Amino acid sequence: MNDQLTADMKDAMKSKDKIALSTIRALKTAIKNAAIEQGGADAVLDDAAVMGIIRKQIKQRQDSVEQFNSANRPELADNELAEIAVLEKYLPAAMSDDDIATAVAEAIAETGATSRAQMGQVMGVLQKKTEGRADGKTLSQAVMKALS
Repeated sequence: MNDQLTADMKDAMKSKDKIALSTIRALKTAIKNAAIEQGGADAVLDDAAVMGIIRKQIKQRQDSVEQFNSANRPELADNELAEIAVLEKYLPAAMSDDDIATAVAEAIAETGATSRAQMGQVMGVLQKKTEGRADGKTLSQAVMKALS
């Protein structure tokens, strides 16, 4: 993943794509900081940890978009949306609604859940099955709907 980010950063520099360049630099910094926290300056994160960092970066930008829109600052929201698009290139393909519904049904059957009180168990199984291909908020909404 790090090699891909470095190559994309070089491409962004060559094409003078300021948004992609700053976004990739911020992502590389976040990955480096997480590696340092985990095991020192020479630590290397696995792909699952990197995907988690990417999802966290996207979530931060989505929160910023909401704040900018509520503050009537569409130009700043557009910038954040462009950064989200850059980050999403590094995530696996998102699941369709049908795929999510199927995965939810399988997770409910696997855990034997019958009420919302057991939602945590279902979410634990479901998150392992989806491996970052679906947003946690979307998954929780689908589980709540299925357990209603």
